[in-house]
Amino acid sequence: MTLKGAIWNAAIFGALCLALFLLYRILSHYSLEEIGASLHQLPFPHLAAAFLCAVASYICLTGFDYLAILSLGKSLPYPKIALASFISLSMGHSIGFAGLSSGAFRYRYYARWGLSMEDVAKIILFSGVTVALGLITIGGIALLVDSEDIVALSRADTTTLRILGGALLCIPASYGILARYLRGRLTLWNWSFALPRAGIALAQIAIGTANFAFVSACLYALFSAYADLSYFRTIAAFVLANTLVLTTHVPGGLGVLEAVLAYAVPNAASIGALIVFRLIYYLIPLLVGAIAMLTTELVFRRHSAKSQHATQPASKTM
Repeated sequence: MTLKGAIWNAAIFGALCLALFLLYRILSHYSLEEIGASLHQLPFPHLAAAFLCAVASYICLTGFDYLAILSLGKSLPYPKIALASFISLSMGHSIGFAGLSSGAFRYRYYARWGLSMEDVAKIILFSGVTVALGLITIGGIALLVDSEDIVALSRADTTTLRILGGALLCIPASYGILARYLRGRLTLWNWSFALPRAGIALAQIAIGTANFAFVSACLYALFSAYADLSYFRTIAAFVLANTLVLTTHVPGGLGVLEAVLAYAVPNAASIGALIVFRLIYYLIPLLVGAIAMLTTELVFRRHSAKSQHATQPASKTM
C-alpha cells in the first residue's frame, strides 16, 4: 500500500469514527423516551410530509454539484455526482465547516473520476455561491410576501421589511444579469471568479432557492402539528437560524439551530418537532451517508485489487 493510500484509509476511518461520535453526541441530548414520545405525538401525514421534503432538499443539493460540473465543461453521469454529493454533504452537515469537510469527501470521489483538485475547489466555491443565492432569494421572497407576519419576529415595521426584501432580491437579479452580459472574470475585493453561463446561473438561483424552500417546508410540516403559523414565518426563522449555523460552524448546528428556532417560533418549535427535524434532516442522512461511504470504499478497493491482478504478467510455467 502506498503512503497516499494509507493516509486516505486513515482519513476515511477517522471520518467514520467522527460520524459515529457525532451521532452519539447528538442522540445523547435526548432520551429514547423523548424520541419515542416525539414520534408518537406527530400525526403520520405531517411526519411523511417532513420526510419527503427532506429527501427533496438532498436531491436539490445533488443539483449543486451537477450544475457546478456543467459550468466547468466536464461530463459525469448524474448517479456518480449524486453519490459523491450526498455522501459529502450528509457528512459535512454534521461535522461542521461544511465547505472544507465536504470538500475532502468530494475530492476522494471526483479524483477517481478524472477531476483535479482545482476542479473540486471550483465545485465547492460554486456550491457555496449557490447556498448564498438560495438563502438570500428565499429570505427576500419571505419578506416581500409575508412581511406583516414577520414583524413580530424582527420588531421592524412592514415598510422596512419590504424594502429589505426587495434589496435582497436585487442580489440574485444582479448575479443573473452579470452572468448574461459579463465576459471574463468578476473581481470583488480580493476575490476573483468566472461567472457561469446565464442559463446555469438562473438554474443555480432556482435550485438554491428550492433547496431552502424544501428544508423550510420540512420544518413547517413538523411545526404546524403543534401550532398554527405561516409557512413564510417558518422560512424567516430557518433563514435566521441557518445563517447563524453557517457563521458559527457548530457541527450540525447543535444547540444554535434549536435556540434560534425556539426564539423565532416559540409556540411551534416544541422539543418534539426539533427532535424529529434533527432525526430526519441530520441523523438519518448521516447514518446513510456513512454506510454508503463505507460500502463504496469496499467496492472501489475490490475493483482496484481486480485491476491490479489483471495487469500483472502471468507467471511462466516450466
